[in-house]
Amino acid sequence: MPTVAREGEFEFRVYTREAVYEPPHVHVTFGGVQVRINLDNGEFMEEPPPHKRRTIREAYERHAAEIRRKWDEIHEVKKEGS
Repeated sequence: MPTVAREGEFEFRVYTREAVYEPPHVHVTFGGVQVRINLDNGEFMEEPPPHKRRTIREAYERHAAEIRRKWDEIHEVKKEGS
């Protein structure tokens, strides 16, 4: 699972093996917590701690294009080779 971006305590990771029924998403890890953000609509897939929601969202928005490019790169190769 490559780390695509880091900002402060947040690490944004794209897993190379995901279930085909799941939407494109990024895993955000920090302080032993993990939440996912749907890359199609920017919504949280799990509710983050309330005091972290805004900070995560702001960090994600600064790296959203880079994260999406990496997700597409990883999963397009997987689709072609399937």
